[in-house]
Amino acid sequence: MGAGREVAISLDGVRDKNVMQLKKLNTALFPIRYNDKYYADALASGEFTKLAYYSDICVGSIACRLEKKEGGAVRVYIMTLGVLAPYRGLGIGTKLLNHVLDLCSKQHIPEIYLHVQTNNEDAINFYKKFGFEITETIKNYYTNIDPPDCFVLTKFITPSQVKK
Repeated sequence: MGAGREVAISLDGVRDKNVMQLKKLNTALFPIRYNDKYYADALASGEFTKLAYYSDICVGSIACRLEKKEGGAVRVYIMTLGVLAPYRGLGIGTKLLNHVLDLCSKQHIPEIYLHVQTNNEDAINFYKKFGFEITETIKNYYTNIDPPDCFVLTKFITPSQVKK
């Protein structure tokens, strides 16, 4: 790359016509095969599920599910967030996560959470930079990967956390 050349990182919504991009990324990124419900939830979440492009190449994604809690409050569950290895460290994951955090703040959604395998220190440290905290440990959460345990990482959002 030439000195000073800005490379565009852009986000695009997931729709029926490009959901195969999400499926291909998930196959490359994660040791789990996702079922049809995962993709239905991803499509249903609208702006909360995005593909990330680096110089027009699809290199990452975030897929969320909106959940209703008892009492009617809504929270966001991050089903997956991943960036292909050669493109990590370029701010793509940060851009994806900030997009969802901004939506949560603007829509007054007070809670966002996810599961992370207990040995995935890179992911745990990434989320902690954004104010997520380990709120629970679940033994034997994963059935076909080792270790099978996960942490639940949660962030509580206040409307004042909207970036200007």
